[in-house]
Parts: sequence; structure tokens; C-alpha cells
Amino acid sequence: MPTYDYRCEANGRVVEVSHRMSEKIDTWGELCERANLSSGDTALDTPVQRMANGGNLVSSNNLGSGTAPACGTGGCCPTGVCGLN
Repeated sequence: MPTYDYRCEANGRVVEVSHRMSEKIDTWGELCERANLSSGDTALDTPVQRMANGGNLVSSNNLGSGTAPACGTGGCCPTGVCGLN
């Protein structure tokens, strides 16, 4: 399942969660529920925005392999391979 980063403007936090491409997370409460986090002092209905990182799909075969998922050059990093700036 792809992973996505969401940012909450109200508290400045960025949270990574996995979900289907067809799903959408709109609020801090939905994000906290999906990530199994405490909402803290931030209101549950506070809007969150999905960051433009494209969603990375990491298969279980690649976990711990030391290789990062590729992204388009000029996308998330200058080298075209996430994590290798």
C-alpha cells in the first residue's frame, strides 16, 4: 500500500500514513486515527493537506535493502532517487 505524508498547518506536524490511492484524509482526527496517534491539543476537525511527495510504494522485498524508491528527476530530490541528495 502506498505511503503519504500529511501536514497540519495548525501544529506544524508531518505524519506518514499508508492507505489506498482512492482514500482521502481531510482532518487531523482522521490522520491521528489512521496513524494511531494522540490528537494532543489540536482540534480533531483541523484540516490537513497531503504533501506533494507522490506516495511511495515499498514492497516487503525491499524493506531493509538499503535502496530507496525512485522518483522522477526534479520531483522530490535532485538525483531522482529519494534519500540520496
